[in-house]
Amino acid sequence: QVQLVESGGGLVQAGGSLRLSCAVSGIIFSINAMGWYHQAPGKQRELVAGITSSGRTDYADSVKGRFAISRDNAKNTVYLQMNSLKPEDTAVYYCNINKNYGSVYVWGQGTQVTVSS
Repeated sequence: QVQLVESGGGLVQAGGSLRLSCAVSGIIFSINAMGWYHQAPGKQRELVAGITSSGRTDYADSVKGRFAISRDNAKNTVYLQMNSLKPEDTAVYYCNINKNYGSVYVWGQGTQVTVSS
């Protein structure tokens, strides 16, 4: 059974930083392309950062230059370093399979990020 457990969210002022973590179990983590998604109130969930099994990364234009995705295959964990946060980054953040490379699994509970102005 696949489990995705996100953590690290919180309340931060604009310009601040957060580091999100996602512990993954139930799959062969190292061979999967992973992604971080966010969902703001009233909006659809969207992919904001992705990392392939080989470590190649890709970002949505809205976060490029501010966010960095990374992975630790030994710990079955994917990270999202979020810098220069803006109020519009406020959302629930989820990790899952990168939808551009495969089908997503059942979503975890996500972690709330709130950026105050």
